[in-house]
Amino acid sequence: MNDAPLRRRDRARLPAAERRRQILDVTTRLIAERGFWGLSMQDVADGCGLTVPGLLHHVGSKDNLLVAVLELRDEEDHRALAAALGRPVDELAGIVPLPEICLTLVRRNAGQPEIVRLFAVLEAESLAPAHPAHRYFQARQESTINAMTLLARAHGVPNPEILARQVMALMDGLQIQWLRDPAGIDLVATWTAAADALFARGATPGRAGAVNPDLSNG
Repeated sequence: MNDAPLRRRDRARLPAAERRRQILDVTTRLIAERGFWGLSMQDVADGCGLTVPGLLHHVGSKDNLLVAVLELRDEEDHRALAAALGRPVDELAGIVPLPEICLTLVRRNAGQPEIVRLFAVLEAESLAPAHPAHRYFQARQESTINAMTLLARAHGVPNPEILARQVMALMDGLQIQWLRDPAGIDLVATWTAAADALFARGATPGRAGAVNPDLSNG
């Protein structure tokens, strides 16, 4: 069968960097399918044609592997966002309006449902304080809200943190609905319609992404 694990005697001897990337890609797929708690190191090893000790040589532990997967995906998303917008991510505030950045993110996510599913599964699982990604997602949420708040403030939003939290809630909620019914929901079109209403409600004329303080009331 084509999907059978590689026989260990047939495994290719990959350079360390390529092997690590293979491990992260296999782990990403398996977590998206089963969640972290359903993931076994044996399954990852089989998917890479390695023994479990050989796998641990590259990643150290299951917890380390999980964090490495999450960090890799964050790095790739940052690079893709910067490329799509034509400038480094840390230079976006005050230059690119928050609605444009959000639309760019949603378009990227629409093209990588497996990665979106990975984060959705892990984010839900990590609500348990004992989960190895609990602190990661806690910090990620805080940094995302802070980044969106800065972007909104730079474009004159009176209550930028309120808008940032609403944008994040809208984005996460629509993605969950889309993951449940990818054939029936156009993520980009649905986001665009909902975001237009959110950003336009009480918008200050001539200031992209600006809203009035009443945004929190509805």
